[in-house]
Formats: sequence, C-alpha cells, structure tokens
Amino acid sequence: MSRESYTGEGTVIKGDVLVAEARKISKPRIIVKTGRHKSQRVILRDNASCRIAKKYKFIK
Repeated sequence: MSRESYTGEGTVIKGDVLVAEARKISKPRIIVKTGRHKSQRVILRDNASCRIAKKYKFIK
C-alpha cells in the first residue's frame, strides 16, 4: 500500500468512499450529473487533503 502524495493542479482521485480534511469547507452546492441525478460539491481550503477509504469494486 503506497502513500504517495499528489499535489499538482487538476489531479483527480476516485473511489467509492473518500475521506477529506481541511480547515475551511464551503457550503454544499447541488450540481447536475446525468439526467435526473444530482450530486453535491464542496470546496476544501487551507491545508486540504483527501484519501481513498474504499476503492471501486469495478473499474468505471
């Protein structure tokens, strides 16, 4: 299990469950995904980090 840190802009991490930490978190915003499906987006600021707590079972 590697513990690499990715710090480049535009880097994306994907998984079933992501755990995020930050000093400041924005209000959740509703965003449109596909069709009737909606999701929420938050912005993490000031020393933010994320890790994958549960990986995808199947590659999407």
